Amino acid sequence: MGWWESRVVPRLVDVSLRGHEIGAWRAACCTGLRGGVLEIGFGSGLNTRFYPTEVGSVDAVEPSDRGWAMSERRRAKSATDVRRVGLDGQRLRADDAAYDSVLCTFTLCTIPDPALALSEVRRVLRPGGRLHLLEHGRAEDPRVQRWQRRLEPVQRRVAGGCHLTRDPIELATAAGFDVNVIRQAYLLPQRAAAPMAWGHLATATC
Repeated sequence: MGWWESRVVPRLVDVSLRGHEIGAWRAACCTGLRGGVLEIGFGSGLNTRFYPTEVGSVDAVEPSDRGWAMSERRRAKSATDVRRVGLDGQRLRADDAAYDSVLCTFTLCTIPDPALALSEVRRVLRPGGRLHLLEHGRAEDPRVQRWQRRLEPVQRRVAGGCHLTRDPIELATAAGFDVNVIRQAYLLPQRAAAPMAWGHLATATC
């Protein structure tokens, strides 16, 4: 990682994704998590306050040392034990069928090969386990899609490789998951944020 990606992007992500509106989406995404959980793209720990009591422990995959350091206070406040187990969601250092649940929030947009990451998620989920997915991505409105395509090169430069035009539901379906779409809508009420903030909330089983 360069200086911008390692020092600035984690703070930008924390500021832009910690508000009340996004928090409501996070709470909904974490509902139903249980047992041993793998969280891919742990970031600064913004999901920790939404872990249900049914979660026994969380293994975190987080490539950014800065993001992990920023999460220290949130991890300390959490009743759930969290440990960092890896840096790369495309190559999970876990046995097959190791987890009851996998949590992935605002992560598939930046992973270089999301198909590979989702195949790894399938591998480490136990039979009957569930992927909890919250992402931003391609909007339904063709006019917003045009702006997403125009803005994506800039977004990728300033936001650590973040894509605006990926469709996480299509990606999960193509990876062999049975996807239950819970909600698709704008994450934020501000009209100017529309290209960056079309949200996809879903659970998926394989």
